[in-house]
Amino acid sequence: MFSMDEFFELIDVWWAESILAVLIGLLVYVFAQQVIRQLKIRASKTRNLFDDAVVGALESPVYYGVMLACIAYVLRQFQLEFDLKLLPKNEHLYVVSAAVLFAWFVMRLIRIRENQILKGRIETKADKTTISAIFKLLRISVVVLTCLVVFQTLGVSVSGIIAFGGVGGAAVAFAAKDLLANFFGGLMVYLDKPFAVGDWVRSPDKNIEGTVENIGWRVTRIRTFDQRPLYVPNSVFTQISIENPSRMSHRRIYETIGVRYKDFSQVEKICDDVEALLKQHADIDESQTLMVNFNKFADSSLEFFIYCFTHTTHWQTFHGIKQDVLLKVGEIINKHGAEIAFPSRSLYMENHVPVVNQQA
Repeated sequence: MFSMDEFFELIDVWWAESILAVLIGLLVYVFAQQVIRQLKIRASKTRNLFDDAVVGALESPVYYGVMLACIAYVLRQFQLEFDLKLLPKNEHLYVVSAAVLFAWFVMRLIRIRENQILKGRIETKADKTTISAIFKLLRISVVVLTCLVVFQTLGVSVSGIIAFGGVGGAAVAFAAKDLLANFFGGLMVYLDKPFAVGDWVRSPDKNIEGTVENIGWRVTRIRTFDQRPLYVPNSVFTQISIENPSRMSHRRIYETIGVRYKDFSQVEKICDDVEALLKQHADIDESQTLMVNFNKFADSSLEFFIYCFTHTTHWQTFHGIKQDVLLKVGEIINKHGAEIAFPSRSLYMENHVPVVNQQA
């Protein structure tokens, strides 16, 4: 049986210390798992979702932090024993490791909070486009700050990097002008908000129409109405006009209807009855422009037009309302003994002109 003195003499050996460090690391790892599990249970019982996000973000960085500490200790012992230079100075290693693990924790926290907001678990007045832009900027900020801390810790001059960026900025900008144009185009979309994710957009200048699915820093993905993905570089949006029908307040019904010339005496009555119909229709907004007027002596019909707006902007509901209006207009025309005209020609024969029936 070993005495305590013999045990301490044994662990003075570097490999024994390394094995002991690994065993301690495993115990700490298991203990950390139990702590995280208990924290998750407690966080799930509260209404505040931030503690759920913090615990979820801590999980992987804590586990990997424990493993990294064990590996670093073993390598340090190996380095001291064989006089090798496998790792940088202790203080540098600790600062860099801590910075990377903390940045990882913050990035995970940002992602979890973004998912909570986008899934509607947290109430906010901001739209999805603004939320995505804010969290993307937060991620970029975390990466930049972490890189600056790591460079400064490793002895790389941050001021030198900034100076190099100033000198080489023109060359980089020229080489990546299209990429930068797309980046600033995306930034303008985020700031001006001409459309958001889920909006129906179209351009009179380009063959672009569909529903916005994602707004990235370089391209925007639009799903066309035949379900094809359309990827549009963001720089395009700074050069074209964009219509956003999703933000319309009403939908317009504008139809021209023709009746026969023999129904001329009924045109005014038909127009009056159709106008009364629209004013009494529950789905037509009477506060908007509403007109029913005789408009034109056409080639084969007397034309009047209907101009009004529906309360709804929903595409399918709108067409149901439009169908109802047009069917009732047809009933009004029939009620007055008139008929809807169709393209036709009349042939007038002079009485004194004989008609010869020739048979082959």
